[in-house]
Amino acid sequence: MVLWNKLYPSLFLSFFLLAAGPSKGKTVEQQLKIELRSIAHEFLMQLNDSTSRILPIEKQGNRYAIEFDREFVFEPEQLIHATYAVMKKSTDDWSYVVEVEKCGTGELVHSFEATSTKKQGTIACKERALQMGCYILYFTPSSLVHGELVAENDSLSTLLLLLISLVLLISIFYGIKRWKRTNTASELINIGQFNYDPKGMTLSLKTELIELSSKESDLLFLLFSNENKTLQREYILKEVWGDDGDYVGRTLDVFISKLRKKLEADTSLSIINARGIGYRFVMKKVTSKN
Repeated sequence: MVLWNKLYPSLFLSFFLLAAGPSKGKTVEQQLKIELRSIAHEFLMQLNDSTSRILPIEKQGNRYAIEFDREFVFEPEQLIHATYAVMKKSTDDWSYVVEVEKCGTGELVHSFEATSTKKQGTIACKERALQMGCYILYFTPSSLVHGELVAENDSLSTLLLLLISLVLLISIFYGIKRWKRTNTASELINIGQFNYDPKGMTLSLKTELIELSSKESDLLFLLFSNENKTLQREYILKEVWGDDGDYVGRTLDVFISKLRKKLEADTSLSIINARGIGYRFVMKKVTSKN
């Protein structure tokens, strides 16, 4: 929870930019596809066809392909009229090169240019009706301004996405480092003048860092947790070394001696030997002199 609170502002900003940044390029293409779908719908209305389904528009290179779920017969003028009817209502300044190809063969059977600055574009073969068949309509935006805008926005979106990802990763990296430092500091135990790190198995006093073995750390923690209590030898051996009995008679005395040596820098700490019983950990209160 602490880590999340620290990272939340960075994450929020990053995801906000990620959501806002790439949307411009996508909006242009989405608007284009909406207009093309409107042209396809108007074209079907010209054919008095209200049942055929317009398949999802696919971008193939610089062209946008419009396909239908059934065959049809049409006159080129119907497609031209449908294109200009939609362009006339549109607020976007699109221009198109329109090509009609036979499905499967790729044979070009009709083409024309539709521009918003003229009442009609350059029309080829507009007088000849096309027979019943499967046709694909290809629309190529011929306006360089719009064509470059889509590509430019896509590139900018990719770059922005990479930058945001980098910022996000850096924020997470440093956030985790800060959290680790804070979390580590919060786990330190004050034993007299020492800072005791149970996980790191270290004692620190000012600039001095004293490393503890696993058993030394377990023994210190047990004694400290039972401050001023005399713990029996058998109890200490069982808690620190377990039921395996991996110790000899003087094992505990040796480790007590090691701990005393490592704690000797703070004279307020002492491990007292209760003869014949065990050991007691004592911390004397240091009174400040006025």
